Amino acid sequence: MPVAEFWRSSGYRLLERDEGRLVVSDDFLRAFLFRPELAPVEESCAAERALHEAVLDAPRRSVGRDEVDRLGDPDARDNWRAFLRFRDRLLERPSIAAAYLDLIRNGLDGIPPLFLDQLAHVLLRDFLDAEEDPFRARAGELLFREQRVTILEGQIMLADEETVAMLSRGGGLGSLGRLLVEAEAPLRSVELDVLDAGNADGYWARSDRFDTVLDLGFTRPGLDALCRVLEIWVRRLLQLEVRIQPVAEIRDERWVWHLGLDAEASQLLNDLWQGQTLDEERQRRLLALFRLEFEDPEVTLERVRARPVYMGLAMTGDGRLRMKPQNLLLNLPLLPPA
Repeated sequence: MPVAEFWRSSGYRLLERDEGRLVVSDDFLRAFLFRPELAPVEESCAAERALHEAVLDAPRRSVGRDEVDRLGDPDARDNWRAFLRFRDRLLERPSIAAAYLDLIRNGLDGIPPLFLDQLAHVLLRDFLDAEEDPFRARAGELLFREQRVTILEGQIMLADEETVAMLSRGGGLGSLGRLLVEAEAPLRSVELDVLDAGNADGYWARSDRFDTVLDLGFTRPGLDALCRVLEIWVRRLLQLEVRIQPVAEIRDERWVWHLGLDAEASQLLNDLWQGQTLDEERQRRLLALFRLEFEDPEVTLERVRARPVYMGLAMTGDGRLRMKPQNLLLNLPLLPPA
């Protein structure tokens, strides 16, 4: 049955709607002011406290350069400048989706990537609002949260990097740390639960804890769920219908276009396309391959028309997966706007 609520941390409920589009609200902007980078601390100067109070009271107010320059802490000055650039870019656009597309197309201009992740988070919360499949929601986390990868007996297990680090700092990691670093213990024996048919419905209640593990192995529900989420991502942001399926390998003598869903995969696919042979270590990093096809091939460049786009997902050498969902929006072989 449909889920009433999940991902409260996205800020979805703080936003407003205008003709069906998510738009910025004052409360959504206020939420950023409570982040540790902006919230005053005991050592904060009077100017910093005054600026915080003024913007908290009127989140859209103009802030002069001199107001920021008066802050005594150089880190606070940098954080406020970054936030104000982000806020102003949001307010320039008619919707959250339009602001996200503007940021990825025209550059962040000093805006921290974590703000881009926050927009991806809230957009996906909207796109999956009526979603009934917890595997799709968990797969959606890959688009805005870094993952720690463990490959064990053919399984590709993804755990939330921040959650793993938090457990480690708190001393409660125990055998989980050994598993994720050295693969010495079975995943099901530790605090993080592997999402499966037996426990999947419990995902919704714990969604903001980001403490479930997704199996991204070939033929597994997690990989299919990721394909469906990526289809939704393209449909809602580009108004294009695509079909995405996982593939075990690329055997295509007419391979004409590809894109990586992260920086590592981009380089791996470039090398494969150029005919290079990957050594065992680099092959191990390649977690998944996909085939994307357009419902309407006429939207693509002529040399790509009716041909598939191949995509890859890969981890870094130290077992991290940092997906860049903007790659899927920016690097498709689409005709330029008329």
